[in-house]
Amino acid sequence: MKVMAQMAMVMNLDKCIGCHTCSVTCKQAWTNRPGVEYVWFNNVETRPGQGYPRTYEDQDKWEGGWVRDKKGRLRLRAGGRAKKLVSIFSNPKMPTMQDYYEPWTYDYENLTTAPLGEHFPVAKPRSLISGKPMKISWSANWDDDLAGSPEIVPGDPILAKISAEIKLELSETFMFYLPRICEHCLNPSCAASCPSGAIYKRSEDGIVLVDQDKCRGWRMCVSGCPYKKVYFNHKTGKAEKCTFCYPRIEVGLPTVCAETCVGRLRYIGLVLYDADAVLAAASVEDEKDLYQAQMDVILDPNDPAVIAGARAEGISEDWLEAARKSPIYSLIKTYKVALPLHPEYRTMPMVWYIPPLSPVVDAVARSGHDAEEAGNLFGAIDALRIPKEYLAELFAAGDVGLIDDVLHKLAAMRSYMRDINMGREPQPHIPHAVGLSEEEIYEMYRLLALAKYDERYVIPTAYAAEGHKLEETATECALDFDGGPGMSEGSGPFGETSGSPVPVAVETFQALKTRQTSESSVRPGGSRVNLLNWDGQGVPPGIFPSRDGGGEVK
Repeated sequence: MKVMAQMAMVMNLDKCIGCHTCSVTCKQAWTNRPGVEYVWFNNVETRPGQGYPRTYEDQDKWEGGWVRDKKGRLRLRAGGRAKKLVSIFSNPKMPTMQDYYEPWTYDYENLTTAPLGEHFPVAKPRSLISGKPMKISWSANWDDDLAGSPEIVPGDPILAKISAEIKLELSETFMFYLPRICEHCLNPSCAASCPSGAIYKRSEDGIVLVDQDKCRGWRMCVSGCPYKKVYFNHKTGKAEKCTFCYPRIEVGLPTVCAETCVGRLRYIGLVLYDADAVLAAASVEDEKDLYQAQMDVILDPNDPAVIAGARAEGISEDWLEAARKSPIYSLIKTYKVALPLHPEYRTMPMVWYIPPLSPVVDAVARSGHDAEEAGNLFGAIDALRIPKEYLAELFAAGDVGLIDDVLHKLAAMRSYMRDINMGREPQPHIPHAVGLSEEEIYEMYRLLALAKYDERYVIPTAYAAEGHKLEETATECALDFDGGPGMSEGSGPFGETSGSPVPVAVETFQALKTRQTSESSVRPGGSRVNLLNWDGQGVPPGIFPSRDGGGEVK
């Protein structure tokens, strides 16, 4: 048993209101540069819908993830080295700009410069790629306004797999929101697909990153990722992806998408897993067994053998304590209400989801019955407007029974806690009916409904002994300017060179944390300029010494 640590996330879909705040803040923080106008490391999809990029879940078309061959071995669905060598200069299994969307802005100048006329001037859309006028026909959240409509439903790859009848009448259709980021998988197919070895999984926390110096722009990682969460920057010639906001994680702060989430639906924590068991778990024959196989890979942080194994691998006591307090472990292993997204891709994803239950409550209430009574809720689950088969294809490799178990637990929690909140005697048979004790269902309710910031985000900081090794760019992000990797003069279309050296500031742990959390660009006392928070305009206060009237430095 080789014990390793993994940062993971759980999202409670019952709480997502589709406001896209997470997407906007992530884009502003990470993808506001030339070449990534179309890129959304975090996007919120509306289901049913085709997703972003369009129909990314259709692996017969895109060939992402892993498949199990007749000998029980895992193989990349897109093929091995020989197939990659043949198609390395022209890969047909990659989404085009039309599958994403052509990004645009508006001709705002026309509003201020148009001559006086009978009609009000219009800011027409213009392509951010070509600069030419364009007609908007698709975007990263185009499904938002058309969910459940005949225009969108036929293209949903999940609906094509289920036999349940989908009603398209406005009064009977269904929709829910599905936020997505990189899954930071235990068995990432993007890393296995990369010919240059640029994608790697950090050994200390499991975050999957792209080494911009090694990336040669082959884009096999884009094809290999079944979630299509690796993107190509056409300006730098490099691949980019969600970084799980590792500079924030290293100082104990949650990701930007989690920090700004209006619905407080995201949970971040550490789990321990057996690295030696990952391959066998991902290789189980029956796809419906993949969920349990991945559950078995996640280790109990209170087990003495696991603790001893973690210490042997150099995992600190602070991290072990964080693993014991992890909300991720509780939701995945203790209460068993969180499920992985598309486990059948065999990548062992580590961003998990709690399926939505809300529509069934509304349906019961409209019928004139008590929407929180256990019997009514349990009976109505079979008549969900969101078909259980649909949820099963998303989160359980088609296992409807697994979805049924989770939804019954969520319904039992609502019904049991309603009695307590109304001042009535609790009914012990309700949690017992779903395999939970009264204490467990109450703690699950606290975590899902009442948990404070420190309970939702249990993030251990980087090892204090390693603090002096933390590095951060002294100016802007290395990809923000024309001297960054792949953007130097003479760099070819595939980013053969890595640009000029980027200056770095080696910070102590506490100094890095101060810079990440500061409200201003200057540390209290004025002795340190925080260029992370500088907007790039003018000269940040404190960067140069001031002079008195005589020209002398004060």
